[in-house]
Amino acid sequence: MILLSLVVLAIAARGVDWRAWLADKPRQHLCFGAAIALVPLWWLQAGVKEGLEVHFLGLTTLALVLGWRLSQLMALLSLLLVTFFGVESWDEFGVNLLLGVILPLGVSYFVFLLTYSYLYRHLFVYIFVAGFFNAALTIAVKTLALAGFMVWSGQYPWPTVLDNYVAILPLLLFPEALLNGMAITLLVVFRPQWVCTFYDRDYLNNK
Repeated sequence: MILLSLVVLAIAARGVDWRAWLADKPRQHLCFGAAIALVPLWWLQAGVKEGLEVHFLGLTTLALVLGWRLSQLMALLSLLLVTFFGVESWDEFGVNLLLGVILPLGVSYFVFLLTYSYLYRHLFVYIFVAGFFNAALTIAVKTLALAGFMVWSGQYPWPTVLDNYVAILPLLLFPEALLNGMAITLLVVFRPQWVCTFYDRDYLNNK
């Protein structure tokens, strides 16, 4: 898990224009601010069984704001912080990184690419599909992937995972979608320059 995660992160880091990033102080503040903002969101967890806790992700917003590469690196920083403070276990760091960070970010950005390539480029399409519905799909993929890993690794039998983890998923879909949809709406209205996947020429100037 950790080896595969490091390969993906290395690919992401290699594609970043670090010289431009280091010269752009506002971009740095945005990146680190986004990473810090995820910490309290991930800190608020609920669950019955150890390792089967649930929390909101906020990763769809992160992917849309920072892009695929920087979002991976900033979410890594968020995960390091919550693990350092004892919210997550170091023993599960590799799993959390791959299935809880890299996979959902990849899904979120892939869905954005699909909407950008195949759907009408309009502000409401961006907000409701790339933001709202994308977030619901992302948390569903993350939850099911982690549930499958728990069963595959023998940590819990499927009935336990189903009753104590997967069964909670329907309760998370709308709040996660609403959280990210509202965040993206506020950002594209008041700070569109912060959202690297939002292009005025495509979403606002089309006829």
